[in-house]
Amino acid sequence: MSALELIALIVAGLAAGSINGAVGSGSLVTLPVLLAMGLEPASAVTTNTIAMVLSAFGGVLAYRRELTADLPNLRGLLITSTIGGVVGSALLLTTPPGAIRIIVPTLIAFALLLVIFQPRVAKWVRSRSVSTGEAALDPTVNPYDGTSLRASIAGCSIYGGYFAAAQGVILLGVLGAFTGKPMGEVNGVKNLLTLTVNVTAAVVFTVSHFLGQANVVWSATAAIALGAAIGGYAGGHLAKRVPPWALRTLIVIIAATALIRELV
Repeated sequence: MSALELIALIVAGLAAGSINGAVGSGSLVTLPVLLAMGLEPASAVTTNTIAMVLSAFGGVLAYRRELTADLPNLRGLLITSTIGGVVGSALLLTTPPGAIRIIVPTLIAFALLLVIFQPRVAKWVRSRSVSTGEAALDPTVNPYDGTSLRASIAGCSIYGGYFAAAQGVILLGVLGAFTGKPMGEVNGVKNLLTLTVNVTAAVVFTVSHFLGQANVVWSATAAIALGAAIGGYAGGHLAKRVPPWALRTLIVIIAATALIRELV
């Protein structure tokens, strides 16, 4: 890759890390950039997933105090997320290249819709939180337990292991709906589950690369990871000062441009 392309990826990673700290879906910035640089869809996804681990790690550090209290209740979901991440990443590696060229644009379109309608999802979650709030306040009840929640998290994790983009938006909706907690309170849990899926998928993709079963562009991975690390640690606070609609607009413009490019 040229120096100009690497600089562009660092900037994209910086933006993605900041956006992840505010509303999630930062991969909808970096993934289109990789596709625009000519990477095959599967290679773009594997490269992007490994690179964005540092961004997810930064999000977990920001909520480390809250997560320390919740951790005993999260073991079941962490196991589910790990298994889902393995399944999703394995599905990506076994999908024929021709099918991936169709699936990835479809998933980008799906993720775009999630970002566009995120305010409505948040409103629905808040209304459900009011109706189930009493159960969430009961200290004897583990709000992160239950077959329906685990099944939903499994589906989110498989999606995240396969594609990653916008999994945070899905997780926020699922966690808020099933636990009855406000979205602000489950954001740390969302970050931890996202990190679990990303790390799991990154390990699978890395091992597969050295076995000749996956193509990871390491120079691009390093550039995005550098930007994402800075964005995750330093840019998160700045991003939270920007109106959410402005961040969503940026995501939609970049991802829509990539979608049009893939379809034309």
